[in-house]
Amino acid sequence: MARQARQWRAGAAGIAVLGLTLTACGGAKVGDDSAGGSDSSGKCGTFNLAVNPWVGYEANAAVVAYVAEQDLGCKVTKKDLKEEIAWQGFGTGEVDAVIENWGHDDLKKKYITDQKTAVDAGLTGNKGLIGWYVPPWLAKAHPDITDWKSLDKYASKFKTSESGGKGQLLDGDPSFVTNDEALVKNLDLDFKVVYAGSETALIQAFRKAEKNKEWVIGYFYEPQWFMSEVPLAKVKLPEYKDGCDADAAKVACDYPVYELDKIASAKFAKSGSPAYDLVKNFTWTNEDQNTVAKYIAVDKMSPEAAAKKWVEANRDKVDAWIK
Repeated sequence: MARQARQWRAGAAGIAVLGLTLTACGGAKVGDDSAGGSDSSGKCGTFNLAVNPWVGYEANAAVVAYVAEQDLGCKVTKKDLKEEIAWQGFGTGEVDAVIENWGHDDLKKKYITDQKTAVDAGLTGNKGLIGWYVPPWLAKAHPDITDWKSLDKYASKFKTSESGGKGQLLDGDPSFVTNDEALVKNLDLDFKVVYAGSETALIQAFRKAEKNKEWVIGYFYEPQWFMSEVPLAKVKLPEYKDGCDADAAKVACDYPVYELDKIASAKFAKSGSPAYDLVKNFTWTNEDQNTVAKYIAVDKMSPEAAAKKWVEANRDKVDAWIK
């Protein structure tokens, strides 16, 4: 890895166990008896691919699944799972790969170093950036709002019925990893983190805020196709320095730039499956991901159709993954 990813913490309390039998794509469930990987002959067999809940990940998974099926003859089972839950499937063979991992040093230590049920499968090529953003109209009307030191001056403008008299800082899915509650507390800001519930809800809030000149500040990230529609302005938080996020309770700095990577089950990595080689070789750019994500989220194409369109236009890149 070009750069060690820093630990992220989950905003949701606790982690459910695999025995809860979470529903997945195509009727698959964590708890199913089917295990992934191939036999020693090198045939692909079943490939169990986790799909985490944001469209950028879905774009990665769509393309990898399409290539696995069309070029390698795999039977791909996609499983809709939260990040931490997906890692629990590595030890049972119920999850073969996580195709876009954002940091998670804690999970790497648990499953790669300690339990040895997972392995690092290399970088995706995507650069991940996370932070606080405001709609462009707001940054233009109040240029100082992109400096965290000015936020309290405007806190009352961001108040909502859910923020308890404080300014609202809008986050996404409660399962998304975030330092925002600690940041609000440690920077002594007159704000309260409120969860929108999903990536889609965040996008809708920012889109509406830009259209109607409403006051919204919230958690967002790149790569993300929505930035080409509404170029959100990033708020400058205290500069990230190595180790400043080591203690979750004391975080008072910005997020780093993440080198996104892939994680696979140790069993899958040793299986001889050509699908593992595909996962390991898969790499593309933020622009590539945003293109496929836009096909899915804006053009309303199915993940399979979006992947097919991109693959047919980028055959040279695909061939390099399966050489």
